[in-house]
Formats: sequence, C-alpha cells, structure tokens
Amino acid sequence: MRADGSAPGRPAPDGQDARELLRRCARDVVGVAEGIRAVSERTSTALFAPALTVSARRRPRSGLAARWALLRALTNKQGLGGSAITAPKGMGHVIGAAGEVLGRESLAALVAVTSLRLRIAAVLVDHPEFERDPGMRRLTEAVTADKDLAAVRSLRALFRDQGAQRALSGLAPVMAELLAIRALLDEDPKNDETGWALATGRELSADPLHGVSAAHLAGLDKGEGAAEAVDLTDQERQVIAPEGSFLGFLRNIEMLSTDGRILLQNVRGPDGVVRYVLQAPGMAPGRPRNDSPQDFVGAWRNLFMADSPYTRSILLALADYGIPRGADLALIGHSEGGIAVMNLAQDEEFCRTYRVTHVIAVGSPVDNKKPADPRTWVASITNQHDIVPVLDGRGAGSAFDPHPNWYEVDYTGPAHEFPLCHMLREYIEHLRTVVPEARERVDEALAPYRGPVVRTQAYQLKDRANPPEGYPFLTLPTTSVPTAAGPVDVPVRYYDSSAAHLCFRVDAGAARGLLPDVTWMTPSRLGRGAMAVLSLYEHRCTTIGPYTEIVLSVLVDDLWRPRPYDVALDLLRRADLRRTGRHVLCLAVTSEEARVVGQEIWAQPALRVTAEADLTGRRIGVRSPDLGMTVDGRLGRGMRCPEADWILYGRRGESTIRTLVRTHGRLRLHTGAGIRLRLDTAADAPLAGQLRRLGLEGARPRFVLTCPQFMQHRSAGAVLPR
Repeated sequence: MRADGSAPGRPAPDGQDARELLRRCARDVVGVAEGIRAVSERTSTALFAPALTVSARRRPRSGLAARWALLRALTNKQGLGGSAITAPKGMGHVIGAAGEVLGRESLAALVAVTSLRLRIAAVLVDHPEFERDPGMRRLTEAVTADKDLAAVRSLRALFRDQGAQRALSGLAPVMAELLAIRALLDEDPKNDETGWALATGRELSADPLHGVSAAHLAGLDKGEGAAEAVDLTDQERQVIAPEGSFLGFLRNIEMLSTDGRILLQNVRGPDGVVRYVLQAPGMAPGRPRNDSPQDFVGAWRNLFMADSPYTRSILLALADYGIPRGADLALIGHSEGGIAVMNLAQDEEFCRTYRVTHVIAVGSPVDNKKPADPRTWVASITNQHDIVPVLDGRGAGSAFDPHPNWYEVDYTGPAHEFPLCHMLREYIEHLRTVVPEARERVDEALAPYRGPVVRTQAYQLKDRANPPEGYPFLTLPTTSVPTAAGPVDVPVRYYDSSAAHLCFRVDAGAARGLLPDVTWMTPSRLGRGAMAVLSLYEHRCTTIGPYTEIVLSVLVDDLWRPRPYDVALDLLRRADLRRTGRHVLCLAVTSEEARVVGQEIWAQPALRVTAEADLTGRRIGVRSPDLGMTVDGRLGRGMRCPEADWILYGRRGESTIRTLVRTHGRLRLHTGAGIRLRLDTAADAPLAGQLRRLGLEGARPRFVLTCPQFMQHRSAGAVLPR
C-alpha cells in the first residue's frame, strides 16, 4: 500500500501496471462509446429533421429512401443498434424506447459495457477473492450478460450464503460498475442517463439503482435549518482532544455520535494564530427523522444538492459561534458530514466569508464536488468495501480522476462487513494501523492546526427551528413583579403539570363560616348545600420552579349582584367574563418561592409544607405529613369534558384579589367513589381544621376532575374594591 492509498497491482508482461493498463484501455473504449452515441444522436436528429420530412413528402422516391436508410442504420443490429434512436420526444422517442423495452441494446451501450468490464477486470487485480468466490463470479457474469433472472438468483444466493451485510460489502469495490452495466442493458430507458454518467465519470443526477430523479428523494428533506448551542456532558468533555490533530478531530466526531450535533473549536497554532475547526458527524441509522438533518433523506439531498437543512444549520451555528470574517477554517466530516462540509466549500459566498484552508472527508461520496477556492487542500479517505463512498458513482474501478490535485486514499481494510467498515471507529483504527502514512500526510497538511484547543462548543442541529416551549398557549406578554423571593414574571406559566380536583358537597352554613367576614361574599348554592374543591397539583416545570400544591377553596357567587344559578350560567361564559369564582381558604405549597408568590401576588393564605403527589395514572395519591392529610384511591370511569378555566379570589386587607387561571389540557370527569380523603387524628394544621369544619374527614368526593398533563398560566391578581 502506497501513501496515496493505491496498491502496486500485478505487472503486465511488458512490465506495466496491469491495473493502470486496464483503466487506460477502459477510458479509451468509453471514449469510443461516447463517439458512437454522438453519431447516433446526430443520425436521429437527421432522421426526424423537418426538412427531411418535407422532402420525403415532396419527393417520396428519394426522400423515403433516405429516411429508410437512416432508420436501418439506427435500428439494425449490424448498425448502431436497436435502441440507438435518441429523440427526446415524438415518434423517435417512442421507437427508441420500444427498442430498449424489447431488449435490443444500442452499439454505444454495448461498447460502454465493454469499458465497464475492463474496469471490473482492473479491480480484480487487487481483489482476487472475486474470482475465487463462485457466487460473486456468477453475479458478475449474469449482470454483464444482461440476464436479469440469473442476476436476481445469483444475488439472492449471495445474500443467503454470506448474509446481506457481507455480500454488499464484498460487492462494494465493483458496485458502481455493476450498477452502470445494469442501467445500460436493462429495458427501462429512464436508467440510461444514470448508466452513462457512471460509465463516463460524469456527475450523477439520479439514483443509480432505479434512475429516479434525485429531486424526488431530496424533496423529502425539508426545513430551513436551525442550530442551538448545547453543553457537553462531563464525560464527553473528558474525551475531547486537548490539542489539534487529525485523529483527535475524528475522535471528537465519534464522541458526538449521530444525534444531530456538530462541534466547533478554536485551535491556537504553532505560530500563535487562532484558527477554527468544524467537525461534522454522519447520518444516523434507521428511519428518517423529521427533527434532525442527519438522516437518510438528508444524506441523499446533500449528495446531489449543495443546499440542505444540514448546511443551513451549520451556517447558523458558525454565525452564532462568532468566527471573524476572513478567519482560517478547516472542515472535517465523516459520511454525510463529509458531504455537507464539501457542499459548504463549494459555496463561493461561504469561501468569501471564511478562508477554507482544508476539507477532509472520511467515508464520504464527494468525488462529484469541487471547492470554490482552488487553494483549499482536500483529502478523501475511503475503504473500498464501504458502500457509502460509492454512491457518487466513483468506485475502486473508476477509470477517471476528476480531482488530480486532491489527496485521495482508497484502501482495503481488514473489516469488510457493512456497516462495520463504514463506522468512524473502524476508520480511526485503520488510519492508526493499516494506512498510518495517510494519517501522517493529513497531519502534515494540518500543521497550522496542531496546537492547544482554546474553546469548544457543540451545536444541536435541526431541520427546522422549534417554536418556544408552550407555544402558542404560553406565548404571552409578561411583567416583572418584585417579591420577597426576588422578581417574578407574571403571568406565572406552568409548562408541565398534573392535577386532580376533588369536588365535595358541603353544608352551606359551614362554608359561609370559613369565608371572610363580609356580607357580600356568599357561597354558591347547589340545592341546599355548597361546593368545596380540594385541588391537588403536581407542577413539574414552571417559571417559579417545580413544586406540589394543595388548595382548598369554596365556590362563591358574584361579589356585587349574586343571583341563583350563577355558577351554571358562568360555565357558558369566557373565564375573563365570569362573575363567580373560587375563594381560596388555604394554599399549601412545597417551595418557598411558590409560597411568596401565592401570598404576595395572589393574596392567598399560603404556607410551606412537605408533600408528595402522584397524579398521572388511574390511581392517584397525595400525602402531606405536615398537613396530616392523605388522598388515595383509584379513579372511577371517566369522560372527556371542556377545559376548566378558573377565577380565584383572595383577600388583602379590605380588598379582594381576583386571579384568572387559564388551562390547556385533556380534562376528564370521573366518579369519586374510589377516592377517599383521610386526616391524621393528631393533625391540627390550618387545612386539616378547615376540612373538619366542612365535614370532609374520611369523605369521598361527589366527582373528580383530572388532567394528567396540562399547561396553565395564572395572571397577576387584580384588586377589586370589595
């Protein structure tokens, strides 16, 4: 193995390298094939030229004879072949397509297949295992002979005998040639352009397997791109290379895995200049993911199109990182990451913004790309048994070198199974043990970046930016209110909470005795009784921190003009237009900030306690040793009901504080027979005493309103002159 990744091959009888001799011959033969194809195109143009058509009508004897001669030259097997007519549309296109469907290959295609067979022979010089393996030999012979049924049988036998992964990896060195032969000889005319692109080394514009336009698959990769700075874990920070080196950068990429992150670093070079390195991982295995550009459809779009959500996300990350204009930047990527960074290097505007000094792609199909800045040093490192680098149409047997100035290493490693041979871990090990001269050459080129790392930042990339948390329900203007616990933004927002509201029918006189000593506040009558509500909350994420909340309240009438059945009528009104509400008798919370907010902003009698709550399942439970209270039981049958917005009342001096509570979640109404409220007989806490006065010790609620997950916001208390 030479330092450029090439093997010496077997010498020909005259002392020449047999592999290079076969490839030169393949180039000459495919040049002849293109010449024949050009003749076919000119002949087809002449056959269907309007002037010849008019001549045939005016002088049938000579005109028809000329057209017949041209048609025979295009369709006769002794001429240009059965499908040599290449008219883009009209009758000529129909005749040419019919020739292909009938299996009559053109002379140009047959000559191109000869060139491809020479390329396969060149690969066999370095891979004698193909000749020794009967399954590989049968498949190659069936494909080159255009025997579809035999090719399918051979491929199935290969998969059955060796397993799909090993068989695909074994075919990787000649995959491009076999696909090109299949595209040129099959009966589908849509595959012709793909076959000719593979045979002649031109840029692919379609899937080499089926001739489907790349735009169809690339169109599935949608999004404007987004990037968010994220912190590395302590374990990941220990893995990050402290100094710049080729293997160090690759190990950083391996550490990132394929969860949608990239890494940006500042490296202080030997000359004291700070330079920048972008490190981009490859695609994640499995199904396409709509949240990350590192997936299959993203890789496909990057392969054929320069602009993608991956590249847009990287641009946003670079802008956020703050790289100065004109700074030196090295781009290093594996698999899809290598394609993405090469796409960035192709962008002239990007190269005007930053000086792209190096682009290094490992295990990436980048042969159909070219950096905009001719000064950019490019390296491509591939394993011949890795299928992914072959997707650009240039495999181990390619007779063309589109980038003579690149440093290319195409080696044969000990790992042949795919996807094992595509993993970055294997490439790192091979650069250490199989092709160490390649590692040394790249490190030599990266000499300006061989220094201490002075800054590291990871970015999470996404196909599209996520809306703010809680959008749109919790996206609303806020005001900062000073409190004893510090400034608090109101409305207070609850992003992830669970709740259970236990509704009890209580004696109206007992309820009135717990309300403030004012004549105009009366409990809402439900028949002969009133309603008390014991609300249990488990707030997991809020703007004032997580906490558990227990609230005892009584439904009260309109503070100015109480009317019968106000509660029932208010259910038909918007929450902000309601006149009735729930007067809070006691608020118990488990955090000091929540206690201060409840007392100072909402004017509710708040106290801090310890409590545990589990409100997410069919069985709910809340226990507070400080309150001497336990709620436990299994919810009965339930049904969906409208979302419950509330009006809460509190008292501050001679005024009433009105708080609007809006909720968004799936509220359910349950029977309360399975739920029981228990009080510790020794408990004398304010809440327990109020529950006893209402006669709720050991009681079961009439019904329970539950919501295992919801969002909520509570406004600042509005002062009412009552």
